[in-house]
Amino acid sequence: MKKPSRLRRLLSLNQHRKRWGARRHAPRGADFSSLKETIIDFGDAEQTRGSTKSLDQHLENLRREFAGQSELLWYHAKLIVLIRREFQTSQQYAEFRSLWEQEGDFLRENLNIRWLVSATDTFAEHDPGPAVRAVAMMASVLVNTVKMQESERFITNAADLSVDPARVATLQEELVPLFEGMSCFTVGTDDTLRNMMWRLHPFMSVEPAGPILDEIWRRFQVEDTVFNRMRILHRRKKTRWWEE
Repeated sequence: MKKPSRLRRLLSLNQHRKRWGARRHAPRGADFSSLKETIIDFGDAEQTRGSTKSLDQHLENLRREFAGQSELLWYHAKLIVLIRREFQTSQQYAEFRSLWEQEGDFLRENLNIRWLVSATDTFAEHDPGPAVRAVAMMASVLVNTVKMQESERFITNAADLSVDPARVATLQEELVPLFEGMSCFTVGTDDTLRNMMWRLHPFMSVEPAGPILDEIWRRFQVEDTVFNRMRILHRRKKTRWWEE
């Protein structure tokens, strides 16, 4: 499915509605240090789902999502919303880029994966540097692939299934085909992920997207993902793909 053209988006009444009132929320010389030290007092945090056409309401909902956290995290989310709703995109992206250049360490440490991948999506779509866009896209593809796999695991009740030791043993002795010449990961000993990590490492130094990719990858090794579940079953030290 083709992405709507710029002209079509420009003429879309819905897009204009979604930008209504954006000027009130546009940044004006934000003090990142001050925002970082300010904690949002908004009751209990509640994650949003989807977005509302009203920009005011959507940003208010997002503010609740960051209740008890730094105002700078909500400011980061607000910039992404303004960029996605195409309000003064170049100016908002310049502010977004500046925020990551100055406060990247803080953002990587405090944003959850949802917002880290929102950041990489933004870099992938708007950064002028091809290397930054490419590395950001790596992070986005990685996260969305895991999201799809874990979603299938939920809808098929696969989380309730246990590992079959006999099948793990079979993988040590036999090639088990998947499709198009691909075969199953040899659980416990395979070097595929280790080798992939060796290839990924140079890209993780590409600022500002690379360190985000590195952070997401690190979290995937400890959260309940396929990487962590395979890590628990792994037994060959020289082919491990994670750092202790």
